[in-house]
Amino acid sequence: MEQILINLLNGLSSGLLLFMLSSGLTLIFSMMGVLNFAHASFYMLGAYFAYTIAGWIGFWPALIAAPLLVGACGALFERGALRRVHKFGHVPELLITFGLSYVVLELVQLVWGRTAVPFPPPPSLQGAAFTLVHAPGQSLQMVWGDAPAALCAAASCSKFPLTRAFMMVVALFMLLALWLLLTRTRIGLVIQAALTHPEMVESLGHNVPRVLMLVFGSGCALAALAGVIGGITFVTEPSMAVIVGSIIFVVVVVGGVGSLAGAFVASLLIGLLQTLPLTVDVSLAQAFKLGPDTFGYPLLKLTLAQVAPILPYLLMVLILIFRPKGLLGTREG
Repeated sequence: MEQILINLLNGLSSGLLLFMLSSGLTLIFSMMGVLNFAHASFYMLGAYFAYTIAGWIGFWPALIAAPLLVGACGALFERGALRRVHKFGHVPELLITFGLSYVVLELVQLVWGRTAVPFPPPPSLQGAAFTLVHAPGQSLQMVWGDAPAALCAAASCSKFPLTRAFMMVVALFMLLALWLLLTRTRIGLVIQAALTHPEMVESLGHNVPRVLMLVFGSGCALAALAGVIGGITFVTEPSMAVIVGSIIFVVVVVGGVGSLAGAFVASLLIGLLQTLPLTVDVSLAQAFKLGPDTFGYPLLKLTLAQVAPILPYLLMVLILIFRPKGLLGTREG
């Protein structure tokens, strides 16, 4: 029972990390109509920038400085490259961001190497946020922090890492901050107005291209913030962009292209889809007592734990077939 609870929390934390990533991508697409293929590369840059800065001045300043630096890089890319091809349509935009992802990957490998770098969490984020203790014949108990070794020697202990708890807090704070920014501030109103009535916004004296540049940079900064936290929670390596690169587009499609609320719901759903099946070691053939003569029996012998990696993509296919605009989207595709 305690392991199921831990896996549930792991799924929620992974989903919230996906939201931190997909929120920036959703923001960029809803404002600019650009599907940024290099978005995961900015996630990777956030981890590597924070790794370097943390070596100079510590982790907590790096948590702020790295996203700001990556956001500035994203804004410069939009100003110097993406804006120049925007008038030629979506295909050149996709190609230039696709090319940027390879440029960033090569630069990372040249500067930091092709292997993982040691980027541990700071001492204040090491250890467990809490431990679930299940002793024989007793009810489930929760101990804040790491449970004593003597207690775990006589009972079953399941720990929830402090880094994942921190990840969940930051993601929820980001959701609240984005909602307040877009709905309760003047700049949020300008951003939303520039999406639907750019000519009117420009006639009122606002620089719409500058607004779009800031939106693109902010989306990249959000990805970098996710990279900093993902870097200390998982592994900081050149392949980290590839690992999350495809799944964030699944989140955007499932939630609804351009919908921030849809991205949040889809992120949690996909995080749970990737994690909860790992606790189920029963195949469909065993669950429904199907014999070898059943059609497709070799596939039915696979357990849910084995097919967990493909479940988000299967969900995306079903969404595209039955609800192309996504769970909470307002436009097709």
